Amino acid sequence: MPPTDRKLGKTTRVKNPASPRLPTVLRQAEFPRDDFEDDVVIRQVRYDGSHLAARDVEAVEIEGCIFSNLRFAGTRLRQSQISDSRIETCDFAEVSAQNVSLVRCHVTGSRMTGSSWKSGTFRDVTFESCVSAPAMYRNAKIYAVAFVDCRMAGADFQFSEMHNVRFVNCDLTGAQFGNVAMGNVRFENSTLVDVAGVAHFKGATVQGPGAMELALSLAREVGILFE
Repeated sequence: MPPTDRKLGKTTRVKNPASPRLPTVLRQAEFPRDDFEDDVVIRQVRYDGSHLAARDVEAVEIEGCIFSNLRFAGTRLRQSQISDSRIETCDFAEVSAQNVSLVRCHVTGSRMTGSSWKSGTFRDVTFESCVSAPAMYRNAKIYAVAFVDCRMAGADFQFSEMHNVRFVNCDLTGAQFGNVAMGNVRFENSTLVDVAGVAHFKGATVQGPGAMELALSLAREVGILFE
């Protein structure tokens, strides 16, 4: 049952992300056959404990795959899509992903520090126990996404669109939300110290101690001083 809130006399529901539609049988990755290259399609492959670091590729389509304990650090990925996949304990540090879409994906225990997902699309995605402090999500479209137990200090969401998004037990200290368009966004028991762009939180619901932290950030933005 999705969480509900009473807000302005109406019940607000946050849509839960859909789960990946993974096949029952996946074949083990083989290199160089399953390496990332321009304009390739990769389906129903399991990658374990190898690395795809420092690649520079465009127009990759990935569907129904599992990535476990992989290093993508330093990879550049453009105009690509990952769908119906699980990503477990992977390293995305300093990854540059431009116009990349994640659809029906579950990302757990992964490191995304210093990564950039500018102008990307996230639809029906769960990020769980991930570290992205900081990471850039500027101009992204974020629909039906849950961030759970994530460390996201300094994350940059400026100019993005968020609809049906939940942040649960996340550290968003110093995160940037300037010019964000929010619709049905919930912050539950999350740290919101020194958040910027609070004036653009219309359409958000804040639950827990983060409400006071957010109020202090708003006061600072409008020039209110507390003595």
